[in-house]
Amino acid sequence: MADGWVPTGKTAHVDTFARDHLPPQDQWPDMDFSVLPELAAYPAQMNIARELLDRGAERWGDRPCYHYEGHVWTYSDLLDRANRIAHVLVDDLGVQPGNRVMLRAPNNPMYVACWFAVMKVGAIAVATMPLLRWRELKFMSEKAEIRVALCDRRLEEDMATAISESTCLQSVIHFSGDLSGEDELEKAMAGKPATFETVDTAADDVCLIAFTSGTTGDPKGCMHFHRDLQAINDTVARHVLKPDENDVFTGSPPIAFTFGLGALVTFPMSAGSSTVLVERYTPETTLQMVQEKKVSVLFTAPTAYRVITDMVADYDISSLKKCVSAGETLPLATWQGWYDATGIRIIDGLGSTEILHIFITAADDDIKPGTTGKAIPGYRARVVDEDGQDCPPGIVGNLAVQGPTGVRYLDNAERQAKYSRGGWNFTGDSYSIDADGYFCYQARTDDMIISAGYNISGPEVEGILLQHSAVSECAVIGAPDEARGTIVKAYVVLRDGNVPDTALVKTLQDYVKAEIAPYKYPREIAFVEQLPKTHTGKIQRFALRGS
Repeated sequence: MADGWVPTGKTAHVDTFARDHLPPQDQWPDMDFSVLPELAAYPAQMNIARELLDRGAERWGDRPCYHYEGHVWTYSDLLDRANRIAHVLVDDLGVQPGNRVMLRAPNNPMYVACWFAVMKVGAIAVATMPLLRWRELKFMSEKAEIRVALCDRRLEEDMATAISESTCLQSVIHFSGDLSGEDELEKAMAGKPATFETVDTAADDVCLIAFTSGTTGDPKGCMHFHRDLQAINDTVARHVLKPDENDVFTGSPPIAFTFGLGALVTFPMSAGSSTVLVERYTPETTLQMVQEKKVSVLFTAPTAYRVITDMVADYDISSLKKCVSAGETLPLATWQGWYDATGIRIIDGLGSTEILHIFITAADDDIKPGTTGKAIPGYRARVVDEDGQDCPPGIVGNLAVQGPTGVRYLDNAERQAKYSRGGWNFTGDSYSIDADGYFCYQARTDDMIISAGYNISGPEVEGILLQHSAVSECAVIGAPDEARGTIVKAYVVLRDGNVPDTALVKTLQDYVKAEIAPYKYPREIAFVEQLPKTHTGKIQRFALRGS
């Protein structure tokens, strides 16, 4: 059993699949709940739906909770719908505590209501991205042994194929995610009570199996407890974002991933804030929503900030107080450009699906441009060498993290052993610590390039290339080379009006040489129309390495 973890509470799970497929507890990272009083006070029995929705409706019932396409749902509206859906799950679909339920929809209020209904019945949510196809749905359904799905009608085609091909999926009920009419779920809800007694789950009952975005191959299932969902509210939201009832959140991350789940569901609801949901954000709609809905907290990816920086002068964003970036490292050029245009310091957050949400960041005056920040309250972090010893400032090593959340892979002993060692979460990131104790990102561990004996950070080279006016996007990898073993190779997407010729290759190479140590320059540059990305916008460098 991992030090510092004592199982608490009486499980409500009739279906023991999740507990049976957790890694052995001696393979978990250590978890410390004593460092913050709010974490130490958690009860043995906890259900995140009771914490956020039931109590939220009691406290803020008539206040707006979600804005979507001209609709406004209050906290009471959301509770009413979640309760009715919970009855459909139990009465019509036979869902029992511990069963897994697949959720499939873009960011809309019905998706949120379905998610809370799954929580309320003591089941386990497995959310899926709208762009996933039937083979990916089949993989997840069989890995997590999912029998039931709730699906936005607009996504029924791939779901139907997944059900026909899966050995597990048996039934799906569709809903009108765009709120344009009544579908199967809405009709079933109409005859159900508006009240539902939330199942009294244990704090350490699994409530979420979150699959990674696939930046390094097949998605991996990460198992999280009700307690984990509350912990991110009491660390990231409470100590970094510090929202209140008057804040309005919005953002582009899909709720199907944990970054979006925190940003657009648990963080705002923990404070009585409201959230603007948009299914497909564009640069224009992002700024329009900030202007029209008086958004104060924005979550999106570094690429989006880079694009909207050039447009922001045409919009009134005076309501905006906090901007958060995550998913990819935030280049200094992007941070500086946004700050120069708006006066707002972007909060660069490092988090992961495995650890659930952000664990290293800095906000407001604590931000040090070009660094990720420091471990947030409730977490601690180290940079260690291959022997597990702390690296001195300035020396690159492996990032290790501890806190109230941690990696628990679904039935994946090899990956569990790789990313949980000696009581610490190993994130797969290469970092250094500067003289002020700030963590400085270097690369994903697999993205460090060793060329002719030099260690080269791919993201550092990317950051320099992005400062050049000709470059819109880029990705840097190590490419095999007979003489040097590996060389730095850059894949570059150009801004309109630039000619992808040998002269521009030399211009970009010379630019990098002038900005950082010359041995780091890209010896090969390939101009491409687009970069391979996950559904959340992360660059898939492994796909480039295989090209």
